[in-house]
Amino acid sequence: MDFKGEKGKKKVCITGASGYIASWIVKLLLDRGYTVNATVRSLNDPKKVDHLLALDGAKERLHLFKANLLEEGSFDSAICGCDGVFHTASPIKLDSSNPQKWYLLSKTLAEEAAWKFVKENGIDMVSINPAVVIGPLLQPTLNASSIAVSSLINGSETYQNVSFGWVHVKDVAEAHIRAFEIPSANGRYLLNESVNHVSEVVKILKELYPDLKLPTKPSDDKPFDPTYKVSKEKVESLGITYIPLKVSLKETVDCLIAKKFISV
Repeated sequence: MDFKGEKGKKKVCITGASGYIASWIVKLLLDRGYTVNATVRSLNDPKKVDHLLALDGAKERLHLFKANLLEEGSFDSAICGCDGVFHTASPIKLDSSNPQKWYLLSKTLAEEAAWKFVKENGIDMVSINPAVVIGPLLQPTLNASSIAVSSLINGSETYQNVSFGWVHVKDVAEAHIRAFEIPSANGRYLLNESVNHVSEVVKILKELYPDLKLPTKPSDDKPFDPTYKVSKEKVESLGITYIPLKVSLKETVDCLIAKKFISV
């Protein structure tokens, strides 16, 4: 989610900057000429900061700050003097057998709290809510949605009997920035290029990579999880033209191969 400022202002903050989506937001902001204050939990972890410092424009216009959501006031210095904030950081309960569930819960509760806060304090806010985000990684570590793709190529014989919405990470990052820059942007934006059952994703991967070992059957014999549709009209008002799923999958797998997360 992000807080809108006036178009043309050039200094913004992004929280949780080392993350998958956030790293792309930082990249596109720097490409646009913004000065970026970026928060990370550790300034001394190369896996968190090196890929950010390597971005074009980082030397001149990227400033890293240590901040932790569980420490009150730790974001003050990063946000001070900024014209807008892109808030992507989210706390996660790690002592759980299902961290993905806790991640989704933390995002939901954070958005609810944010809407309550901005309404009480007269702050202009827009929220960006993407489906499963895929595409190339800037960071050196696997994120949850990339694991969802890589798990289909690790030799497993079955795939999940489930349907997901899918969207390219570049579209998600671009939507964040356009929602900040376009004065008429408002409310919630649901980003979803298409909804596909995992079996359809496997079929596309087989077309793209016929030599890869891919799963051949669902993990259960229940009826296939149904797909659904999500309106694209509001997102298109930001000028977003979605990257097709086939392209997104190819860029994801090519990146996973290049970074040696999977072998072929």
